[in-house]
Order: sequence, then structure tokens, then C-alpha cells
Amino acid sequence: MTFNIDTAPDPVTAPAAMFGTWQVGTPQRQQATAEAIADAWRKRPWPGPGLQSYTVLAADDGTTLLHFSQVNDLDEVPPQDLTWKQEVDAAVPDIERTGVIAAKRRESTPAYGPAAEAGCVVLVTRLFDGPDTGRANRPADAMFGRTIGTPPPDGLLSAHFYVNTDGTRVFSYALWTTTEAHRQAIEHRPARPEAHTQRQQAPARPGLLDTTVQRFRPALQLTSRI
Repeated sequence: MTFNIDTAPDPVTAPAAMFGTWQVGTPQRQQATAEAIADAWRKRPWPGPGLQSYTVLAADDGTTLLHFSQVNDLDEVPPQDLTWKQEVDAAVPDIERTGVIAAKRRESTPAYGPAAEAGCVVLVTRLFDGPDTGRANRPADAMFGRTIGTPPPDGLLSAHFYVNTDGTRVFSYALWTTTEAHRQAIEHRPARPEAHTQRQQAPARPGLLDTTVQRFRPALQLTSRI
């Protein structure tokens, strides 16, 4: 199998994904790492049909890279020639890899625009105090439910909701046209009715330890070509 190399993100279509983060230190090293990944992958065949695409995104904190791999089945992720990471490390030393999390896509909004127009990806991560898939499904369903029957904010291209395999994390992965569009959507978010707000606050999510919001720009897109 061969593959395409680009920067524009792919549409989210696979039933599952792998989320991984690397800490590289500076914006310059973010770019150098993405280029080193592309160079290393060019020398190797695509791992297999079970991997639909591999996306690298650079966080606006200037140090983090998000690796987002769309896969058909978490139990049949195709094996890789991991020596490509050695080549990346030779080009950009002292990368800190902070783990990979497997998750199943639970819901998605319609596509409000082409994924290729995304200049910003927003990842919201909710961390719970222990494994409980049923509990984790509820906030994923609630986030998706808030999009039903509501016009999308300007600039939102699509949003996708994932629960990791043991139910300790819920991810919202959303494609936006620009960072500014996301900022404007947050600033002008419609106020919720007071009764609804009180229900959310008491308590909002039992077992919820932390919620983080990160913004990324597309850095590298690898897509299988059959």
C-alpha cells in the first residue's frame, strides 16, 4: 500500500483512534519533528489497511505534538516498523513521549464543511477517577446531544466524541476553520437557562478529576491510498 503526504487533516471516518502526545520543547522543534516524521515514513511502506490515516498536530503552547491515528479496529492495529522513531530522535533529540491512548468513536456531528479547510483542531479531554465505561459514555452523549437541533457556530467543520477503552477518558476532537473562529465561538456562546446551569453544577460530573482544552494547528497528514 502507498500513502499521501499532506498537511490538511483528513475527515474523521474510522470507528476508533489512537491519541498520543510528544513534548518537544519549542515551536521550531515542533516543525522539525513533523518534517522528520514525514522523512522517516517516506522510506517505509504503509503499515496496513487497518490504519486509515495518521495526523500530527502542533499545539499552540509551542511544545506539544498530538498524534491522531484513525484505525478500523483497536484489536487489529497493523504492526509498524518502529525504527522510524529512531530516525526522528536522531533528527530531533530529547523528545518526551507521554503515552498513547486507544479510544472508540461514540458520536459525531455532521460535516458542516470540508475537513481540508481546518486550520485548527480543538481537543477537550475529560479525565475520570477510575475505569467506568458506562459513566464515561454519558458525558460523550451529553456533548453530542447539545449539538442536535442547534446551528453550528461559525467556523466549526465537525466534532467527534470518543471514550477510551477503560472509560477513564472522554475526548472531544473538533475541526475548526481557524483558531480565531473557535475563540469567537467560546466568547459568544449562548447563555444556558439558569435551571440548566444549576443542574450542571450540583455536581457536574461525579468522578471527574480534570478537564483540559488544547488548540492545535495541522502539521502533517499521512493517508493510506489503496
